[in-house]
Amino acid sequence: MSSHSVTLYSAQQAHQSLAALWAWAKPRLIAGQRLHLSVKDQTRSLEQNAKLHALLTDISRSVEWAGKKRSVDVWKRLVTAAWLRARGESIEVLPALDGHGVDIVWRPTSKLSVAECSELLEWTIAWAAQAGIETQ
Repeated sequence: MSSHSVTLYSAQQAHQSLAALWAWAKPRLIAGQRLHLSVKDQTRSLEQNAKLHALLTDISRSVEWAGKKRSVDVWKRLVTAAWLRARGESIEVLPALDGHGVDIVWRPTSKLSVAECSELLEWTIAWAAQAGIETQ
């Protein structure tokens, strides 16, 4: 089994890449093979991830929430859930599988597009400023 993955960044480059993909796929399709093609927005960049984690680190060091300091991971969940609600997306609060408490189901930041991660960063910076939190 072989697969191909490419990042498309301009119309010309995309055309060349898709032409090469077609040259690879066409004989397989003629031979009766089934192929799956998926095209999606590029997910957040490593630079965006680093900025988000630096921001969340500043928040976790500066703020107590519900009576105590929270980890970067907890702040990531809190901020992401609040941002999703602010943009009209829903999160789910479901009964825990073991029957003890509830769990929040939300989109992980690793699945955010570059544009969505930019929006999350801007929202988090604004929230931190409004809360009086100094960030780098």
